Amino acid sequence: MASAKKKNDPLSDRSRALTNQIAALESEIQKLDAQLQRTPTPRLRSTAIPHGATIARAHKPAPPPPPPVHEPVFEEVKPLSDPEEPAAPDQFNELGVRKYDLPALFNRIRNHFRRPTTNNPRLVAYLATGGVHGLRPMRYEKRVARNRFIFFAIILFVILFGTICVFMRSH
Repeated sequence: MASAKKKNDPLSDRSRALTNQIAALESEIQKLDAQLQRTPTPRLRSTAIPHGATIARAHKPAPPPPPPVHEPVFEEVKPLSDPEEPAAPDQFNELGVRKYDLPALFNRIRNHFRRPTTNNPRLVAYLATGGVHGLRPMRYEKRVARNRFIFFAIILFVILFGTICVFMRSH
């Protein structure tokens, strides 16, 4: 029997490659740091006294990097409107009743039916084309949802048409 080979996940392969690259860079940083500590410190002359004695610069070792923090990353959320913000005086008529703003109503209705903007459009494009193995492309999912809607709309139409026909025959 032939042994079944498991397909490599491109995301885990890329992650593994990046981890190896990070390890190589860290080892290079450690080598360069060791070279820096071995070199003699430069001798500097005081600029306050032009012909004074030279002062050796003390080299402080770099502090160790802090351990990685595994806390969630929070994003700043801006409210759509400030509830405490006073309304503009031209929004109310002389009786204190709010005026009817037709263009604003149209904009609110139009914004209600728009799709929300994405935070990561490249990820959306990647998912839409089926770039992640194991996930179906969004266009396939949309097609299935559209066909399901059409099917149930036809069934509803047939049921309503049948009900109307039965009602018309009885009267």
